Amino acid sequence: MLRPQDTSTRERKNLDGIWSFRLDAESAGRDKRWYAGPLTDAGDMAVPASFNDVSADAAVKDYFGDIWYQRTVRVPRGWDGQRIVLHFESATHRATVWVGEHEVMSHEGGYTPFEADITEFVTAGEEVLVTALINNTLSFQSIPPGVIEQRPGGPAQVYWHDFFNYAGIHRSVWLSATPQARIEDLTVVTGFEATTGSVEWTVEAVDQDGLDVHVVLRDASGTEVANGTGNNGTLSVADVTLWAPGAAYLYDLEVQLVDDAGTVRDSIHQNVGIRTVEVRGIEFLINGEPFQFTGFGMHEDHSVIGKAHNNAHLVNDFALLDWIGANSFRTSHYPYSEDVLDYADKHGIVVIDETAAVGLNMGLGGGIFGGQGYKTFSPETINDDSREVHAQAIRELIARDKNHPSVVIWSIANEPESDTEGAEDYFRPLFDVAREADPTRPVGFVNVMLAPHGKCRVSQFADVLMLNRYYGWYVNTGDLAGAEIAWTEELEAWAGDGKPIIITEYGADTLPGNHSLTPQPWSEEYQVDYLDMNHRVFDSIDAVVGEHVWNFADFATTSGIMRVDGNKKGAFTRDRRPKSAAFALRRRWKKDAR
Repeated sequence: MLRPQDTSTRERKNLDGIWSFRLDAESAGRDKRWYAGPLTDAGDMAVPASFNDVSADAAVKDYFGDIWYQRTVRVPRGWDGQRIVLHFESATHRATVWVGEHEVMSHEGGYTPFEADITEFVTAGEEVLVTALINNTLSFQSIPPGVIEQRPGGPAQVYWHDFFNYAGIHRSVWLSATPQARIEDLTVVTGFEATTGSVEWTVEAVDQDGLDVHVVLRDASGTEVANGTGNNGTLSVADVTLWAPGAAYLYDLEVQLVDDAGTVRDSIHQNVGIRTVEVRGIEFLINGEPFQFTGFGMHEDHSVIGKAHNNAHLVNDFALLDWIGANSFRTSHYPYSEDVLDYADKHGIVVIDETAAVGLNMGLGGGIFGGQGYKTFSPETINDDSREVHAQAIRELIARDKNHPSVVIWSIANEPESDTEGAEDYFRPLFDVAREADPTRPVGFVNVMLAPHGKCRVSQFADVLMLNRYYGWYVNTGDLAGAEIAWTEELEAWAGDGKPIIITEYGADTLPGNHSLTPQPWSEEYQVDYLDMNHRVFDSIDAVVGEHVWNFADFATTSGIMRVDGNKKGAFTRDRRPKSAAFALRRRWKKDAR
């Protein structure tokens, strides 16, 4: 699947805006055929946006179940004879879509794209009704998982990820036109030797009979530097300019379907950053050079719009990453908008790309220690069916993001149970799925403190060790001296495995403006001292190749006594004001900062 784009042979129409919106707590709409005509008793909803905080209604904020979106679309009159596609960049957590009265597609998973060929159901120049039934309910067979519990006040959605279960149509919806004979997919793998780069391409095409594939690579000035023919091959790039962290350079690869007369029947463009990624012993190498990750776990999370993508917030967040000296981030805990990865490609920011597999651990409650009364892996909870959904999420993530030079690691889960036989059996084939889908990048998962060194049974499959640890916060609370001893001891044990280690989470909740002469938990001074302690530990162990503070900014969570208006571990507040920790990190990561 290729994201809709405008080229010499393709065109797209953005369907963002105000859609009709209606909740369906009784799940009656499908049987009553709400898709067959205009939604009655409907309100308005912005697309893209999470629906939860847009309405001034508590019942809407915490709603789970069926949600209907609808709008009328006019197909451009110039699209007659073209293949017409309806494309959703995401819908959380699942969707069924109708065009007119015709059901055209269904999709499971809240953060990856899906599309349908709707040519037979539309007419160029005329209007058509587009209806999407979204469902945000979580079960043991969804990724992320959850369960519906019957309580005295009625059914409640329970989930085990420590961020709010925002839902809706979070990203753009497109109508696009392509030729019938078309390029369907493109895979690019890059490398280099000395000053010569290589771009290996593989093209999948439809209705290609009588048509040849031509590829043209152009540099940033638009000058052609290489070309080739065929559905696969390798281009040689003399005097290559590499894509590197903090020094992004992108080539443009145009792929064409060309007929015997030389007419271009289809054309797509792909940004290409020529670089290599490799794990060698305890080193993580980009372009053959050791790389040290500095940055954050982040969230797509903003006031009112929830997890909706917004370009102004995107530019601002990357400006703050640059200001603080961060060179990387993790898409915790789900795939981010494709626009985010495009921007990372253009600005030389390195990305650990993660699936939405968070909460696969009944020993945790939203990141807070405490049993949940369920067994994590069992025929009745997370089972073989769950693993198939998880495997598909991995495949879809890699299929979407495989050509981004910024992406250097696939993270297939965050803080799952990993110290049991059930966990080992569950995850072993999922690592195989990831490596089959992309043999060029390292694969890992994020280990939780409940599975320390010597007890974790899943880290054996990982190319890189990614650890979330909260010594000095959830354990050794307020005792940074004791935390430093315990943390050093565990990290030295992990270093003995001979793999690179990235600390993917470490942090302390901090209320902005809360100050203390003697550093106390929740104060800005304690957050700074906590980070300093962690950094002393990291700097003492050669195998540590990265540090990602949890979190870039404060974010919304489900309500609870352990969360004061959300998670406050951000170096920035939710509205992106810096805490004292932000300046401390800037001094560490930007050596010339004052």
